[in-house]
Amino acid sequence: MTQYDATVRPDRRAELAAALGQVRSRIADACLAAGRDRSAVTMIAVTKTYPAGDVVALAGLGVTDVGENRDQEAAPKAAEVAAAGVAPRWHFIGQLQRNKCRSVVRYADVVHSVDSVRLAGALARAAAARDRPLEVLAQVSIDGDPARGGAVPDSADPDRGLGAVTGALAGSPGVRFAGLMAVAPLGWEPERAFARLAEVAAAVRRDHPGATALSAGMSADLEIAIRFGATHVRVGSALLGMRPTLR
Repeated sequence: MTQYDATVRPDRRAELAAALGQVRSRIADACLAAGRDRSAVTMIAVTKTYPAGDVVALAGLGVTDVGENRDQEAAPKAAEVAAAGVAPRWHFIGQLQRNKCRSVVRYADVVHSVDSVRLAGALARAAAARDRPLEVLAQVSIDGDPARGGAVPDSADPDRGLGAVTGALAGSPGVRFAGLMAVAPLGWEPERAFARLAEVAAAVRRDHPGATALSAGMSADLEIAIRFGATHVRVGSALLGMRPTLR
């Protein structure tokens, strides 16, 4: 039995089913309140620190999209899930180092966290060997501080400016520039953060009309993110429970 053993206890399956029902209801209610079609919002189950068995159980409950943020955990977990005969759509949502690109492109269907031209280039080179394009999102620094990750809007920086990053992604073979991702900065109200992100997304779509994905919102603020146009919400604790602290 490995760390990512793809089995799950019946009581855990029931726990996941109940939590999933609650999250789905929240998303449906938020879409209704925002006047949006429920099918326009995809829930990504963020399974970091949780075993492959939880992924298999969630897939059995109809979850199609799963997110991970560390390659050293995601790669073996994805292999364990595949060995169990389950094939979710894997989203890599954490900060990505260039030396991890070759590993990530082997299992990820979507990478959410491209925030530099150098990373865009490394990911495109790694994705060239794939049999289908890798979908990529540019991560936005909403408050303009790249220290926490994210390309900076309205910046002329040739590596970390958002315009430079989106241009690099749009012009790279092997990847498809799908849209933007962001996390609400610490100390910002979600309304302020997601309103700013919506403005940035609208500007990006003027240059890249096909980049319609907007990955924003987590367990605590998904309703607000949906109100401001999120197409993907990343749900961890509300679905799987409070996770242990990562060391």
